[in-house]
Amino acid sequence: MSFNLDPSNWFLFGIALAVFEIFIPSFTIFWFGLAAIIVSGLVWLLPNIPEPIQILIWLILSIIITIGWFKYIKPLSKDRTKAGLSREATIGQVGMVIRTIPEHNEVIVRFPMPILGTDEWTCRCLETINIGDKVIVTDILGNQLLVISQQSHNKNGGLNT
Repeated sequence: MSFNLDPSNWFLFGIALAVFEIFIPSFTIFWFGLAAIIVSGLVWLLPNIPEPIQILIWLILSIIITIGWFKYIKPLSKDRTKAGLSREATIGQVGMVIRTIPEHNEVIVRFPMPILGTDEWTCRCLETINIGDKVIVTDILGNQLLVISQQSHNKNGGLNT
């Protein structure tokens, strides 16, 4: 029993696996398809690779690409925002004032990590706060955060004012 795997067979196999990913969303089949497409290019460049070696290369590439995805690439794409987190996760966050709007007792604060999906917020303040001051979120008022300066927070022993 002999079979012939040429580059077009590998390419179509890879495309078919990638398309199956649409219907069976495991996000692993795609990497097997990518490995098949790479083998297609390899067989096109080096046409004398025996079929069992081609299959072995495909298996090894599939494993390497899949492990590489889950171990190294996917952790980089995790959502590091605080979107959807509870009120308790937002209160206590520290940011820096980048602009003041004194006529409305408001400041624009930039947080080091996004809070509820954005890293800049218009915040209401109950005291005079200057550009460059660090502030702490003490409450959520509608679509605004209530903040106090970090110095006031420390003076009051961490109690909300």
